[in-house]
Amino acid sequence: MIEGLQLRHYSADEAEEILDQLVDLYLEVYAGGGEFYSEDRYRRQLDLHMQRAGWELVTATVGGALVGYIYGFPLPAQTRWWEGIHEPVPPGFTEEDGTRTFALSELLVHPAWRRQGIAGALHDDLVNDRTELRATLLVRPDNIAAQAAYHSWGWSRVSRLQPKWKEAPDFDVLVRTSNSGATASIG
Repeated sequence: MIEGLQLRHYSADEAEEILDQLVDLYLEVYAGGGEFYSEDRYRRQLDLHMQRAGWELVTATVGGALVGYIYGFPLPAQTRWWEGIHEPVPPGFTEEDGTRTFALSELLVHPAWRRQGIAGALHDDLVNDRTELRATLLVRPDNIAAQAAYHSWGWSRVSRLQPKWKEAPDFDVLVRTSNSGATASIG
């Protein structure tokens, strides 16, 4: 682990204070990624996600500087998360009740701080003790480094999803069952 690395949890209200820092890091990580990775779209995404019940952010700082973060939220019963999923998926896979699935929406680390264990520390801090039966995330199929990391952390690919957002790429749908001791299937 990196000397001086500090992880901190934020609620949506607390995260308002560092919103510009979150957006700035996102834009740096996805520089040159096209319209889908624009500041305007990401600010709208953050605003919508931060309104979700149970939204939680974990930041990683070194010497007070933001070097990475992760956030997510439990999927509500009436979620649009699964819109655009490719069939077939296991029966009942997209049914939610507000407590079944934690959606990991963003995990990013500044390029200068990658491959030092920060992403793994953020991931484990937010995901490992969740009470939901499973967690899900979307990752680009061509993001080989992220794919390898997620698979090493126990995630499995279930399907592919094409979000309805303008300029959105295809994503792989990954799922991981809870570490909280509950027994659950991913379907």
